[in-house]
Amino acid sequence: MSGSTYGNIFKISTWGESHGKGVGVVVDGCPAGLPISEEVIQRYLNRRKPGSNPYATPRKESDAVHILSGVFEGKTTGTPISLLVNNETQRSKDYSDIASCYRPGHADYTFDEKYGFRDYRGGGRSSGRETIGRVAAGAIALELLKELNVHVCAYTKSIGPVCIDPAKSDLSLIGESPVYMPDLEASKQAEEFLKGQMEDCDSTGGIIECVVTGLPAGIGEPVFDKLDANLSRALLSIGAVKGFEIGDGFDVATASGSTNNDAFYYDEDGNIQKRTNHSGGVLGGISDGSPLVLRAAIKPTPSIFKTQQTVNKNGENIELNIKGRHDPIIVPRAVVVVESMVALTVLDLMFANMTAKLDKIKEFYK
Repeated sequence: MSGSTYGNIFKISTWGESHGKGVGVVVDGCPAGLPISEEVIQRYLNRRKPGSNPYATPRKESDAVHILSGVFEGKTTGTPISLLVNNETQRSKDYSDIASCYRPGHADYTFDEKYGFRDYRGGGRSSGRETIGRVAAGAIALELLKELNVHVCAYTKSIGPVCIDPAKSDLSLIGESPVYMPDLEASKQAEEFLKGQMEDCDSTGGIIECVVTGLPAGIGEPVFDKLDANLSRALLSIGAVKGFEIGDGFDVATASGSTNNDAFYYDEDGNIQKRTNHSGGVLGGISDGSPLVLRAAIKPTPSIFKTQQTVNKNGENIELNIKGRHDPIIVPRAVVVVESMVALTVLDLMFANMTAKLDKIKEFYK
């Protein structure tokens, strides 16, 4: 299987299946000298692990990370960093009933068509547990970005019909919300909506918003490796993401040039600033120094406990009742996944930007 590697300079390769012995990632291209530990990485993994909130799957996993290489005496060595998380509570028998049929909304059918067979236990490689490797690697990228005074913050913007009110939002409150909303009033409304969906044996989706601050102007390439293009690729590679927006997103389709353009001005220190940020911090695929603002639309969890219509390999139309342990919503646990993929993308492009100007290269090597 190809396609499990992401990045050009700061590069990651994730591996493992939901019901295999473990999952993990290899990080290549991390510079030497970054302070990092299992405890630091664990803080990020704890935000996505099962049971991290009342609306997560009841599957109990510690998701304890083990650093196998690339770190010595608390700092990165510049060599590949290998990270492992063991799977501890697989219940493969929960999936025996779906071995010969295709779950609606899942990758069962497409995996069979591509490979001729599939690991039906929890989705195998297409399981959400694959994102453990992304978050573990993202933790390293996020710590590196902090060293560069670049900060990435993702949070839940909406769940079903419930959306945060920017006027009532405070990013410092995200951790107080079980669904990672910065608006605690909206958080309570979202929780009530989720309880109703769970009682109805159904699921729901939502939108995750991410803001990057401190990113200097000039990051991103002008053609195929545009900052926004790479961010789109990164987020749409997350299994549950079905839509991507940056800045005003799809609202630009009904805007006019006079309202959509961001006017420039010089501040009192002589720095170029923008009066608005409709572009979301990107112009021509390159960062403009404003906050980078983007959103990912997350689909409802496809594993629901309602009876569904599907087919089996015997050519029959059947009814399916899914068993097992499943999230009624993916959004809260996906917040840190979005944050990680944004960090990996931004950091990789920042590294690439180091060779954009000859005078900077000469300055480094003089």
